[in-house]
Amino acid sequence: MKHTYRGTIDSAKLDALVARAVGDLSAGYGGVMISLGNRLGLYKAMAGAGPLSARELARRSGCAERYVCEWLNSQVAGGYVAYHSVSNTYELTPEQALVLADPDSPTFIPNAWAVPASMWADENKAVEAFRTGRGIPWGDHDGRLSCGVASFYRNAYKASLVSEWLPALDGVVDKLKAGGLVADVGCGHGHSTVLMAEAFPASRFCGFDTHQESLFEARKAAAKAGIADQTTFREARADGYPGKDYDLICFFDALHDMGDPVAAASHAAKALAPDGVVMLVEPFANDRVEDNISPVGRLYYAASTTICCAHAISDGGRLVLGAQAGEGRLADVFRKAGFTRFRRAFETPFNLVLEARL
Repeated sequence: MKHTYRGTIDSAKLDALVARAVGDLSAGYGGVMISLGNRLGLYKAMAGAGPLSARELARRSGCAERYVCEWLNSQVAGGYVAYHSVSNTYELTPEQALVLADPDSPTFIPNAWAVPASMWADENKAVEAFRTGRGIPWGDHDGRLSCGVASFYRNAYKASLVSEWLPALDGVVDKLKAGGLVADVGCGHGHSTVLMAEAFPASRFCGFDTHQESLFEARKAAAKAGIADQTTFREARADGYPGKDYDLICFFDALHDMGDPVAAASHAAKALAPDGVVMLVEPFANDRVEDNISPVGRLYYAASTTICCAHAISDGGRLVLGAQAGEGRLADVFRKAGFTRFRRAFETPFNLVLEARL
């Protein structure tokens, strides 16, 4: 079929767009290579080892040399591994190791590739949702989604939650040191709950979520950290979890996934202690679409399309915020719920940390 187009095609703009599309396609292929390198221990085997031949890396990792050689060349082409042509060896630089080999690094990225893998696996569900307008509950997604999301956020929380985000809230750290009561709403795998419990042994922490598999992982994480007696994890909705007089109620990258965020904020208002605080952590976003044109904005809008909005619609869809709601819309949610004070306490390239008080 011959296509006709209105207007004159600008060849320079066309070439630039094709180059961008090919770059994106290359990144998609590269993500598979990163995931393989992580699962097979290839990056770990290279970290701190200096220049290695493909044969040496194959021996260190227990993998077949021919596959390792081709994988290494893909990493060189993508800028993830350094190549020394004179000696035909490959090296993982310290910076590359922080991103690819150290699972405790705040910049560690390989596990995050489980999220787009799950999005591809769920493509047919997304097509059906677009056509029908129906939602997709969190638990109906490919299992790699919850693992990938938890891994993506875990290290960022580990690097910043206790050291930067909580101190940015007025008076909260002192309460937690003295012994406070905390609700972590939409706790997922419980990484945020466990980090706070470890930092504040005098306080008690209650994690709530509707996803049973995530709650199972949260209990395992708490037991492994030795703080199981300080934490509880229960299945409950954000607008109906038990307890009252919470000194701190947290929503970590969860409020925008909820079908009725105003109801969730209203329930928080009822469950808070008189001088309690809501800590709202949301994906970084400006209030206008034209101010969110960036790689981070693109990432979040894409995830929002098939994951966040889809779950909120499945959860009733009274207000589908999406992952790029912005501070203005979030403030409006809490005003409607009866909160009188709302401010930006902290921000990172990936997150907004917001504080709400009655």
